[in-house]
Amino acid sequence: MLYLISYDIPDTPRRTKVAKILKDFGDRVQYSVFECLLDGELLEKMRSRLEKVLVEAEDSLRIYALCGKCEKGVTVIGQGEVSKEEKYYIL
Repeated sequence: MLYLISYDIPDTPRRTKVAKILKDFGDRVQYSVFECLLDGELLEKMRSRLEKVLVEAEDSLRIYALCGKCEKGVTVIGQGEVSKEEKYYIL
C-alpha cells in the first residue's frame, strides 16, 4: 500500500533522524513529505523506529494510507512523479 508521510519537527537533529529513517522506507517528494510503498510488516518496523525518536509533546508526524483508487487519483503538477512499486527478479 502507498503511504504519504508528513512531519513537522522543530528540533533539527531529531528532524534529521526522522528523515533518515523515512529514506530507508520510501522516497522524499517534498522537504518534509515522503511516499512509501509498504506492507504491514514494513509499516510496523518504520513506526517502531520513528516512535523511538519522536517527542509527542513537540513533534507532529502523520501517516496517510492511500488505497489503490486514491493512489490513481494523485496528480503531480510540476516536477516529480508518484512513487511506484519496483519489481525485482533474482535469477
